[in-house]
Amino acid sequence: MSSVNAIDMLTNLTPFFLHWAITALSLWVASHLFKGIRFGSTSALVVSALLLGLANAIVRPLLVFLTLPLTVLTFGLFLLVINALMLLLVAKIVDGFKVDGFWTAFWASLFIAVLSFVLGAFVLGGSPEFTIDTGPGDGRVWL
Repeated sequence: MSSVNAIDMLTNLTPFFLHWAITALSLWVASHLFKGIRFGSTSALVVSALLLGLANAIVRPLLVFLTLPLTVLTFGLFLLVINALMLLLVAKIVDGFKVDGFWTAFWASLFIAVLSFVLGAFVLGGSPEFTIDTGPGDGRVWL
């Protein structure tokens, strides 16, 4: 493997590690703000952040597709329920990560999503690979 390929691979892994760290930090803050969320160890927090990212990348799109009529009927609010279910799923899988109930997961997942978005915009917002194309490129924004 040439050094150029190793640098490219590291460059491609950097956003993954940043997202993982942002998710872990958001989960950690949520565990201090919500009584019903607890981590038994740092490793449980790190594994939970990784699995939450994987669940959101793999399981969540499938659930969104399967519940599309309900999501449309509730004007998208059912997506908040899906977020809570992802958090509960990860809590079931990871030893040392406990969520007391659905409503704790609901409010915590809402908080985690907002905090992750804000931290991601702050940390990743300046790099071109995280720019969302919102228009035709001439300065106009599509609404």
